[in-house]
Amino acid sequence: MTNPGGLRGGTSTPPREAWTGQVGFIFAAIGSAVGLGNIWRFPGVAYENGGGAFLIPYLIALVTAGIPILFLDYAIGHRFRGAPPQAFRRMARRGRSSMESLGWFQVAIAFVITLYYTAVIAWALSYFVFSFDLRWGDDPAGFFTTDYLQVSDPGFSLEFVPGVLIPLLLVWVAAITVLGAGVAKGLERANLVFLPLLVVAFLILVVRALFLDGAAEGLNAFFTPDWNALADPAVWIAAYSQIFFSLSIAFGIMVTYSSYRRRRGNLTAPGLVVAFGNSSFELLAGIGVFATLGFMAFQQGTEISELEGLTGVGLSFITFPAIVSQMPGGPIFGALFFGSLTLAGFTSLISLLQVVSAAVQEKFGFSVRGTAVGVGIVCAILSTLIFSTTTGLLALDVTDNWANNIGIVSSAVLMTVLVLWVLRRGGELRAHLSAVSTFRVGAIWQTLVTVLAPIVLGYMLITQIVTLVTDGYGGMPAWYLLIFGWGTIALIIVLALVLTLTPWRQSPDDFRAWPPYEPSERSRPRSEVKR
Repeated sequence: MTNPGGLRGGTSTPPREAWTGQVGFIFAAIGSAVGLGNIWRFPGVAYENGGGAFLIPYLIALVTAGIPILFLDYAIGHRFRGAPPQAFRRMARRGRSSMESLGWFQVAIAFVITLYYTAVIAWALSYFVFSFDLRWGDDPAGFFTTDYLQVSDPGFSLEFVPGVLIPLLLVWVAAITVLGAGVAKGLERANLVFLPLLVVAFLILVVRALFLDGAAEGLNAFFTPDWNALADPAVWIAAYSQIFFSLSIAFGIMVTYSSYRRRRGNLTAPGLVVAFGNSSFELLAGIGVFATLGFMAFQQGTEISELEGLTGVGLSFITFPAIVSQMPGGPIFGALFFGSLTLAGFTSLISLLQVVSAAVQEKFGFSVRGTAVGVGIVCAILSTLIFSTTTGLLALDVTDNWANNIGIVSSAVLMTVLVLWVLRRGGELRAHLSAVSTFRVGAIWQTLVTVLAPIVLGYMLITQIVTLVTDGYGGMPAWYLLIFGWGTIALIIVLALVLTLTPWRQSPDDFRAWPPYEPSERSRPRSEVKR
């Protein structure tokens, strides 16, 4: 017999927090998935990998890897009722510490990303204010790197930049406040307010962009298919990478969020809404961004292909300010763009922080508010020391590349291999999804997450490691990449090991998953069958 919180009688553990309903869960999950990458990464990746033709591998990647791994995250968090360390530990029949360390590995990734993600939101918040008087003037590139960030050479500086430090502290105060209010009153309410606001603001921006001179040429550049690109394996890897990074999967967020669903809460149908909602927003972002780039090309009398800064930080903080300066009603357009960027980043930030906070709370038995404040203050101090200084941009660039391309992909490969190949929990998780959901998953789902996902992700990981080792990154010194790149991965591993060795305030092992599942002889680990 199990209680609704997943812990058996006789404990003093308070009931697990929960979303108030399906709508709250869906809004929070979409709010997490729709982030900075949807706006500044997808349009450029699509354009550089076949334009309209890219949508074919993109949709195939969504169906064959994105949604299956999203369901895997949901099933793990919902069945084993916890943030990654607790959920993975409960899943293991043997070697619980090893599986717990995988959970802490995911939490440490979320922790690292949180530190620099906040800085980008602070930049967007600053530029929201700058939009009203077009403060970047006629030289957005010089303003961004020299006047605003005051970028210095690679190294570690304690020379703080007030223009970054102040908005950064404001973002941290807002994030800690939301986190401290709990799942229903904090995360859910924030997403119920911010997500509709984001969609409305971005829709206005896109509609305005479609009526600019040159918008049609921009859309032609974005959608015109290059069918030859489909024969290039790199295009398919780019599609799988885009789907993988944009859905917030395999580093603890969806495991944690689904653990707050009620026992009989539907998982798969909301998962489809989240996945297709995220992709719809990416497509909307592509239309808005390329209609605007078309206007810039028209103004300069050039082609889209001749423009620079079509993705990432350059697109948002250099190219877009340049466009805003040239267009009628520029201040309003700029405010809508940077306001959208701030909202998209904030809803993703609080999901990252919740992974760290929930894991610490479960391990050490702290209160919700106390954990939020403690975790938030530690993160705020580290984030301020590293990313609000004159070396913040370079540190952010390198850390982001390693945390995403090595950290998250490693986490996904380890998760699929350990859960599905070693523990052989695929049948149980499939049965769980089908038992609680209106949309049942079949053997094809299990095949995709057991076979296709590890192969594709493993290839991505090996390719990235070889590229970084042989070519370096961004022309930066090897010693710098060793500290902020590979050092980031080393830090994540050390944190995972240390936190695994730290004793639990209250053992999470006295737990029985619901609904009951009896594995067949074929699906049991070989050691158990022999016994």
